[in-house]
Amino acid sequence: MNLMYCLIGVLLGTMIGVLPGLGPLNAVAMLLPISFHMTPVAALIMLAGIYYGAQYGGSTSSILVNMPGETSSVVTCLDGHQMARQGRAGPALAIAALSSVFAGIASTLFIAFFAPPLAQVALLFGPAEYVSLMLLGLIVAVVLATGSILAALGMLVLGLLLGTVGIDVVSGAFRMTLGIPALVDGIGIVPVAMGLFGMGEIIANLERKERQGVVAGRIDHLWPSRDDFRRCWPAVLRATGLGSILGLLPGGGAMLASFGAYAMEKKLAADPSRFGKGAVEGVAAPEAANNAGAQTSFIPLLTLGIPSNAVIALMAGAMMIHGITPGPDVMKSKPDLFWGLIASMLIGNVMLLIINLPLVGIWVRLLKIPYHLFYPMILVFMCIGVYTVSNSGFDVFLLVVFGFISYLFIKWKCEPAPLLLAFVLEPIIEQNFKRALQISYGDPTIFVTRPISLALLILGAVFLALMLLPALRRKREHAFQE
Repeated sequence: MNLMYCLIGVLLGTMIGVLPGLGPLNAVAMLLPISFHMTPVAALIMLAGIYYGAQYGGSTSSILVNMPGETSSVVTCLDGHQMARQGRAGPALAIAALSSVFAGIASTLFIAFFAPPLAQVALLFGPAEYVSLMLLGLIVAVVLATGSILAALGMLVLGLLLGTVGIDVVSGAFRMTLGIPALVDGIGIVPVAMGLFGMGEIIANLERKERQGVVAGRIDHLWPSRDDFRRCWPAVLRATGLGSILGLLPGGGAMLASFGAYAMEKKLAADPSRFGKGAVEGVAAPEAANNAGAQTSFIPLLTLGIPSNAVIALMAGAMMIHGITPGPDVMKSKPDLFWGLIASMLIGNVMLLIINLPLVGIWVRLLKIPYHLFYPMILVFMCIGVYTVSNSGFDVFLLVVFGFISYLFIKWKCEPAPLLLAFVLEPIIEQNFKRALQISYGDPTIFVTRPISLALLILGAVFLALMLLPALRRKREHAFQE
């Protein structure tokens, strides 16, 4: 059954990645209700398959249509589509697939070797250390978010406030329920995630123009040439290493890895002018990096209990609903979940290569379907999914509310990912904060007298200072406007 869920995940992920305007975040948000009826292992295997499968699928639309199906595939458009226009769509697709699979397998082995020692280190953490670590993660997420720093901080605060809605677990007092009985148990992650990353994107996409036509002509001769392999393998190795490291950073993951790998290859190239004109390294590097970053982003979740990006935050939410607290205890108390996920990643990456290259023709035909026809079907599935989680019509109302709010965020150029990260982490931060104060008999200096906690707070302060530097702020906002 787990193999079947792995297959379903990678196929759905590829399809979601192929279709521009969707993405793994939307797909995981929409399928979160279904995962509640599975075992925790099967649910995580399927959701993970969707995530790294979408990194693979995003390259198809980038190469054939010059429109990234997923944000981490934006860079692949630059050289991948140029190769397709030169009649080399087949080799471009094959290089993207082979690079993704190699990086996926290498980064999975990286998780298998390095996650257990990190979990042992994490066992040294007490409540004070966890609070400091999660505050550091939220600060780094704001630093790496796009757009205005003030907007990102606003999203963070709003997420923390939304996480406090409901009953206080210590005093039993109602907090910000507005007299609505349905809010006594708090706001569910499913309507928040679906509204922010599903409905809001659909409303925004309806305003955009239809996509460009698919590259004409039959796609054949998939196997790359010997010269392609010679140029690619050093780029793939470097990008896999870079992506594996950047995937560990909160707010990093696949998108940051793909941009970083492309910039690195262009800087190291003997002839940088080739990039943007069909350089095969410009396809191999970002595709290897985004797949490596997608998979190593599970390490902070499984070892420290910190989601490194919005997709992983949804998976953390799914684990918590199944009664599993993300963190170092997962390997000890649920070894079948940890090692089952590792095995599924190895098998899933091989599945992607074996299944998807022969299915290139199907993905091309899928890209030709009028884009607006998908929206009504997606909206129906979202409403059904939200309702079936708790059989509550109020959750459907929340879905619509957060969908409208998300549309406003898009108009105001506010990235909602920090909001979701803060919303998921708020109960854990609050619980550990209260535990730390109980241990210290109400003395708040516990956060600065414990060495690890103090080091993490100092690191957070350094990141905050860097974030507030005027030069960095101007550069980041200028890049976002472009």
